[in-house]
Amino acid sequence: MDQNLEKSVVETESKAKTKTKSKKTASNSVFDMPLDISENAIRVLEKRYFKKDKQGNPIEDVQGLFKRVSYNLAEGDLNFDKNADLDAVAAEFYEMIASRDFMPNSPTLMNAGRELQQLAACFVLPVEDSMEQIFETVKHTALIHKSGGGTGFDFSKLRPSGDTVGSTSGVSSGPISFMTVFDGATEAIKQGGTRRGANMGILRVDHPDIMSFIHCKKENDKINNFNISVTITEEFMEAVEAGDDYALKNPRSGEEVGRLNAREVFDEMTRLAWKNGDPGIVFIDRVNRDNPTPQIGEMSATNPCGEQPLLPYESCNLGSINLGRMVEGWGKDATINYDLMEDRIHKAIHFLDNVIEMNRYPVDQIRQLTTRNRKVGLGVMGWADMLIKLGIPYNSQAAVDKAEEIMGFIQDKAKEASVNLAKKRGNFAHIKGSIYDGQDMRNATVTTIAPTGTISIIANCSSGVEPLFALVFTRNVMDGTELLEVNPLFQQVAKERGFDKPEVLKKIAETGSLEGIDEIPQDVKDVFITAHDVTPEWHLKMQAAFQKYCDNAVSKTVNFPHDATVEDVAEVYTLAYKLGCKGVTVYRDGSRDGQVLTVGSKEAKKEAAEANAPEVSNVVELPAVAQQAAVRLTPKVRGDVAFGVTKKVLTGCGNLYVTINEDPEGKPLEVFTQIGKAGGCVASQTEAIGRLASLALRAGIEAEEIITQTRGISCHLPVGFGENKVTSCSDAMSKALQWYTGFKAATGKAMGTVGMADFMDAPGANGTPVKFDMNAFGKSPKSKEANQRGACPDCGGTVEHSDGCVVCRGCGYSEC
Repeated sequence: MDQNLEKSVVETESKAKTKTKSKKTASNSVFDMPLDISENAIRVLEKRYFKKDKQGNPIEDVQGLFKRVSYNLAEGDLNFDKNADLDAVAAEFYEMIASRDFMPNSPTLMNAGRELQQLAACFVLPVEDSMEQIFETVKHTALIHKSGGGTGFDFSKLRPSGDTVGSTSGVSSGPISFMTVFDGATEAIKQGGTRRGANMGILRVDHPDIMSFIHCKKENDKINNFNISVTITEEFMEAVEAGDDYALKNPRSGEEVGRLNAREVFDEMTRLAWKNGDPGIVFIDRVNRDNPTPQIGEMSATNPCGEQPLLPYESCNLGSINLGRMVEGWGKDATINYDLMEDRIHKAIHFLDNVIEMNRYPVDQIRQLTTRNRKVGLGVMGWADMLIKLGIPYNSQAAVDKAEEIMGFIQDKAKEASVNLAKKRGNFAHIKGSIYDGQDMRNATVTTIAPTGTISIIANCSSGVEPLFALVFTRNVMDGTELLEVNPLFQQVAKERGFDKPEVLKKIAETGSLEGIDEIPQDVKDVFITAHDVTPEWHLKMQAAFQKYCDNAVSKTVNFPHDATVEDVAEVYTLAYKLGCKGVTVYRDGSRDGQVLTVGSKEAKKEAAEANAPEVSNVVELPAVAQQAAVRLTPKVRGDVAFGVTKKVLTGCGNLYVTINEDPEGKPLEVFTQIGKAGGCVASQTEAIGRLASLALRAGIEAEEIITQTRGISCHLPVGFGENKVTSCSDAMSKALQWYTGFKAATGKAMGTVGMADFMDAPGANGTPVKFDMNAFGKSPKSKEANQRGACPDCGGTVEHSDGCVVCRGCGYSEC
């Protein structure tokens, strides 16, 4: 990095540190320390983490949240020392969190010191081969999701479809059918609006239903609350390399029931992963070689993002060190503050061990196994920030070497901290027969590289061990305005070097990379690497470097450009195995149906036009910065006569009658809403919603976009359950529109040409009879999970596929 870049950043950081130091000196308490929290972080905290009153209004601030968490976790010391100084321990925890040096996983931030008090993020539950045990696990899943946790399941013990069921002389419906039961339970719960239910579904590669499992998410229209992965054995990988067949075994009897060609199965997995990211793969033999408690049993499943293998009924709580905060200076003058890092690691292990003490477990079996194994997972975030400050390109051998150095240090100090705790508090209960038998060790595992999508927003740093996803991204605000948000490190350099101009930032937002932008100096381009500048091989090398010194596993996404091939994915899966990874997740940009491409949009549109490729016609350009002249939209004029249909939807304010009328071409033209006998604000608000929806339709906006923006908005009077739950009058209108688009998709008919009979037994557009339930809401082509479009289901902003997860940096929405 050149001297101008180093000088400008060092001066800026020096001023900031001097300012902070003077404030701290004037303060008598660590709880009064100034908080360097970004506006975006505060928005996320207000929406998802703060305590709220019955009306949903926040009743704590950032300082109050951090104090609540710190004091609650400090109480864990009382279990070992009745005279523990809670103020001193809480102050240590608070300073570590408030400085953004460390963040615990989201359930701890949300629930510590509150009535729920469920603090763990990761759970694995057993799925045994009986109806009673399956639905017992469904019940436990519901309790975990309600409390904010994510769950993993291995469905490999379930007998295959068509197999004999002895008790009834019937036949089994197989693992896939039961996955839909778990998926439906997750859909119904929604975790109270704080964290959506997230699941990992796993099946062994030698299960007879493996091909059905590989294809179960092929169309993106079901099992949408699951990530799926195939557990692969070393025997299978050897058969892939040799092109041999391998045996399928009935899990009920253990008998061989067929054979498949390993290479063909592997190719089909990679083809489906290329198509939409599922399935991932888990190298299960490698996972169990690192199983710290083999005497308790084998691990066969992971948490939803794959980084935490666990035994059935085991949980793990996670936290992350902010590596960007461990660097002092910039470029050639930068140094890593290993003393500070060691201090944070020791305090973090203390904190996480206290989480086990203070956690209120949703299921007693989980409490028993978790407290006996005491697994914790300390990981990292801000890795890309550290590399930028050190002047090291992400896609370089120097970065890979530095990753091994940093993670090796964290692993050593985390184990050292666990040994120190063991001497004071005792070893974990299952240490006899474990890999630590005869040693001191408080925790069966100490390190995990977990997704940090939301907590990295709070810490204002890069996510996990990923490269920067974007240097500039667009955020939607409440009034519909779209703002350009700039990575703080890049903004700092851009301001000092004089290229922080709106037109330059807009250009960066459009391309997603600094490459090809003449205004950016080469030394800046070399360091500010984004995910799409990094080849899949470098993504994987980085994952393997962190895995080398990690007890559990590494949550990471190997990003591919849109034009990557199936063979590219196959090469990465093979390389992941050779490099020693425990699993791998891939995502090809734009591979989910209907996704808005988030980078290179102008180029994508140009290439599509040149190639006459309608399949990417849904690509839209990122919006321009403020002050750019906009094209004026002229709403379509309404004629004297319009045909339509009226749908009644029950809301908490009464029956809402939604009328949808069409233009002469059979396209939706307007929406009228009337709320029963209600008057006043309710009637006026529903009328306003209808008028705005009508204006959007007449201006050419697709009905599906209105559905996306208006569904799920909550008020204090929701009614119904599952997919039929109506959370507000706005949500009711969206569901009526969804019902309407479902009818149109099923029949292809204009409303002026149909009668009542069409709703019950409608001939489809191709002449095939289509049953359409007049009472159901129907399913719009785009109404399922909005993240399959590349848009956040909460705010409509762009989502990132990283950390093995999906996250929106605009509002904090996360799938994990």
